[in-house]
Amino acid sequence: MTTKTKEVPLNFDGRARRFSAELRPAYGLEKWLLRRLLTTMRDPPLTIRLWSGEQIHGSSRPAEVTLHIKEPHALWGILANPDLYFGDAYSDGTIEVDGDLLHMIELATLHRPQLVGESGPLGLSIRLFAPTPRGNNLKASRHNIHHHYDLGNDFYRLWLDHPYMQYTCAYFPDPSMTLEQAQVAKMEHVCRKLQLKPGDTVVEAGCGWGGLAHYMAEHHGVTVRAYNISQEQVSFAIDKAKQSGLQGKVEYIEDDYRNITGEYDVFVSVGMLEHVGKRNYGALGGVIDRCLKSNGRALIHSIGRNAPRLMNRWIEKRIFPGAYPPALSEMMSIFEPYDFSILDIENLRLHYAKTLEHWLQRFEEHRTDVSEEFDERFVRAWRLYLTGSIAAFKLGDLQLFQVVFSRGGDNELPWSREYIYGAE
Repeated sequence: MTTKTKEVPLNFDGRARRFSAELRPAYGLEKWLLRRLLTTMRDPPLTIRLWSGEQIHGSSRPAEVTLHIKEPHALWGILANPDLYFGDAYSDGTIEVDGDLLHMIELATLHRPQLVGESGPLGLSIRLFAPTPRGNNLKASRHNIHHHYDLGNDFYRLWLDHPYMQYTCAYFPDPSMTLEQAQVAKMEHVCRKLQLKPGDTVVEAGCGWGGLAHYMAEHHGVTVRAYNISQEQVSFAIDKAKQSGLQGKVEYIEDDYRNITGEYDVFVSVGMLEHVGKRNYGALGGVIDRCLKSNGRALIHSIGRNAPRLMNRWIEKRIFPGAYPPALSEMMSIFEPYDFSILDIENLRLHYAKTLEHWLQRFEEHRTDVSEEFDERFVRAWRLYLTGSIAAFKLGDLQLFQVVFSRGGDNELPWSREYIYGAE
């Protein structure tokens, strides 16, 4: 890792003002509001310790975790909008968790359904404080992708698998697999679902660091054209293809999926739909319609939800601008206007939770390197993002859908799932 100073693209606002714990004791109103908050959450086994040393207990049961609020402004932020300001305060260090961070997030998630509507205990609509989700037109998409994916290949290389650098859900048919083995298993799983055969032409929308395209060309004898708007990722993928002698078999193009041209046997997109935005699903369907042959096969792999809901406000604002994980009902607007037939849907959410556990462990092993490259606030923000994502997949707040589809009139379909699971 280099130790040069980098811009940290978290863009926190209003964090410069700091309060000393000696300035004043906690107000009676603040303690009353905290008790009300815990009551609406059905009294979780949680203790809140204030900057004054006073403690508010959420249950008569022994506390399983303690939330230490170090400064008054952190308290007022999470009272007004916990979804947004808890993440900021944790990243700044004005909130600490004494105990297991994952368990604390799970407790908060499990008790959240009892909160009234979309309001905090002050009765203020958190919509007043929430950032408007960013759009995903051509210009905005480039900005959003740059914000997250162009942090530097050195950063992601610390904690992703080697050599494919897959930043999407792995597949663990054997839970004891290493991350590297599970990512290869994921790529093979996708290839089997697409029934790849030598000589097929494949177009990939959103190729990351090029691992899937590389694998398909190397192990299945296909020709791949892969599109991506992250300059860092495309440069990495091109260099990797040259080193492997795959020129002519894999072509990486730094361009938006909307500009895909040509006609192909296979369309595949793994981990891009989350960045498309539901307003653009019709446009994505149109791209697939114009580029997929009459007997073509297609697969979309995406984080999703059981029902439509916005992305967590803090993650959308600080980590993944423009991100939106769709419900299956929303994904249908990609398929229905173009008479695509859904052939197979698989949900791999627990596989994503396990993938994230591997990522978090590796991230923590390299936290010193990350802190030197960015800063401690960045380390804490990404720890919270990875840990919160584990909780979301374990508790069913997030899903991971793999959807296989073809044209409606195509009868060259497999008779069973033997083509996926038959030959090892």
